[in-house]
Amino acid sequence: MDDRCRLYLVTPPVLPPGFRDTLAAALDAGDVACLQLRLKDAPRDAVLRAIEELRPVAQARDVAFLLNDDALTAAATGCDGAHLGQEDGDHAAARMALDGRILGITCHGSRHLAMRAGEMGADYVAFGAFFPTATKEVRHEAEVETLRWWAEVMEIPCVAIGGITAANCAPLVRAGADFLAVVGAVWAHPDGSAAGVRAMNAAIAAAL
Repeated sequence: MDDRCRLYLVTPPVLPPGFRDTLAAALDAGDVACLQLRLKDAPRDAVLRAIEELRPVAQARDVAFLLNDDALTAAATGCDGAHLGQEDGDHAAARMALDGRILGITCHGSRHLAMRAGEMGADYVAFGAFFPTATKEVRHEAEVETLRWWAEVMEIPCVAIGGITAANCAPLVRAGADFLAVVGAVWAHPDGSAAGVRAMNAAIAAAL
């Protein structure tokens, strides 16, 4: 791992028409470490179609393509890994299914859950939400100090998520977040997704 903080994109909860081109423009605009396909309410066939359409766009640009919630489908469809919440199945079984691939686990604001995820072999842990977000109901909040503690004592990378924008991300970067997971800051940027990526990367660089 390098020491810089990098951008971690999460797809909108519903993919708008032409999203493949929107994604390509975003990934071509600046540094992006990975893309998580997160379609919580979509039927399985729609998720499979989205994987088939979007995975090549990410992987052709050396951007890791992760599937939310479903480790078995991620492994079966050529994804680079999966991101699981605390209620998303058996994490130990997911680790086995994703042998050689990326497993990320949501840990909310809990140091205990993060330590347990690390012991189970997670490749990264995700803390959040740090700010209010329109993407999902915030049931768990995280503190910047948790990021700082994790960065100091653990080598496993950490992702900060939840309402992160170019305007508010600096404390998270300085605390030691390895990745910033964003949705609206890129896809809802008034000047388009490419401008959103450029703005986030500029804010990360300024914070460092």
